[in-house]
Amino acid sequence: MDIGQISLANSQANTMTSVGIAVLSMSMDTIETLGDEMVKMMEQSVNPHIGGNIDVSV
Repeated sequence: MDIGQISLANSQANTMTSVGIAVLSMSMDTIETLGDEMVKMMEQSVNPHIGGNIDVSV
């Protein structure tokens, strides 16, 4: 291979690495957002007043 081919291959490899990192970053942002939303849903589903008192009739 001559220098031009090596340079082209290196440039393509760098581009593919950059694209891969960008896609991974977007995926991580999406997962973080979903995790935050899940935490909010779990916090809203908890009702601390239920089950605190028991009525017993005999």
